[in-house]
Amino acid sequence: MFGKPAHAALLEEVERLGANRIFIVSSRTLNRQTQEVERICHPLGPNRVTVFDQVTAHVPRKDVVAATQAARDFGADLIVTIGGGSPTDAAKAIALCLANGIDSAEQIDQLRTKKDAKSLPLPPDFGGPTVPQISIPTTLSAGEFSDIAGVTDERAGTKEILKHPGLMPRVVILDPFVAAHTPEWLFLSTGVRAIDHCVEGICSKAANPLGDAQALRGLEFLSRGLARIKADPSDNAARLDCLLGAWLSMGPLASGVPMGASHGIGYVLGARYGIPHGHTSCLMLPAVMEWNAPSNSARQKLVSQAMGHPNQQASDVLHDLVSGLGLPRGLETAGISRQAFDEIAQASLATPWVPQNPRKIHGAGDVLEILELAK
Repeated sequence: MFGKPAHAALLEEVERLGANRIFIVSSRTLNRQTQEVERICHPLGPNRVTVFDQVTAHVPRKDVVAATQAARDFGADLIVTIGGGSPTDAAKAIALCLANGIDSAEQIDQLRTKKDAKSLPLPPDFGGPTVPQISIPTTLSAGEFSDIAGVTDERAGTKEILKHPGLMPRVVILDPFVAAHTPEWLFLSTGVRAIDHCVEGICSKAANPLGDAQALRGLEFLSRGLARIKADPSDNAARLDCLLGAWLSMGPLASGVPMGASHGIGYVLGARYGIPHGHTSCLMLPAVMEWNAPSNSARQKLVSQAMGHPNQQASDVLHDLVSGLGLPRGLETAGISRQAFDEIAQASLATPWVPQNPRKIHGAGDVLEILELAK
């Protein structure tokens, strides 16, 4: 839903669903430093709502367990997220934990995605969510449009995927005025994350016309909208374009197209080194595109064209966009030393996406080449 204030749209959907125990998962900053969560919740009535704002970045299992217990104690019959990717992923994990009686971090092992002999995901062997979810996103990570949740296992320092067809929220409400509270660096960097969805979807060997149509249009919305917001943060029309672009960016994933090495290496940078979600794409996507160019130059031209620079290499266009937005470039600048590259390379091979990269990655040595380009 878009074109209607979030508080009005949410009230309409709550009444449609007949929900009476509404568990809000919100970002802490939005809840404690603005009036936006209160403004959205007030029309619902005080006895129908509770707010949980203690989910931290990259969604550690311990936060999921704490939130699940709070939702269970409240008797939640609807989960609403107000915030970015971490509240959204947490809410999905909470819904799975509620449905499957999970009450400890160790028991989340039961929800892991299992793989077949070819490392492809198997259908889940556990129950799907019974409590519906509504999302009001304030960043552009676009996880609200997928049926997967990223959760960090603190024991191993790895980010794992929980997947079930029922995980996708019932409703997503796009309101640029709510998203205007998001810090500039966070909104812009998650916009690059959404661009990463578009680009790796377009450039995948498994790309298809449906995913292409959405990703190319999303790339137009995002690349232009982000630049407009950087120039004028009050441009809420541009902010809505970016929210719509993030929606479209999920077209490839929704139509079965895998992501590539930018996403895979980004998982490791986030879970092990605490690099913010959006920054991982700023650091890795241009380098991955440069490394991949010998294998998919024709597909990369589509990216350059959609971003308005048909005569430039896609890696250069992406580099210029990230730099122009004032976002970080270079692993070493972001605090990742070259001494860590071997560990990052080995760990990334075990992620779902590195094996799906369009230019085949044969081992850690190939990942090291990409890291050197990103250094």
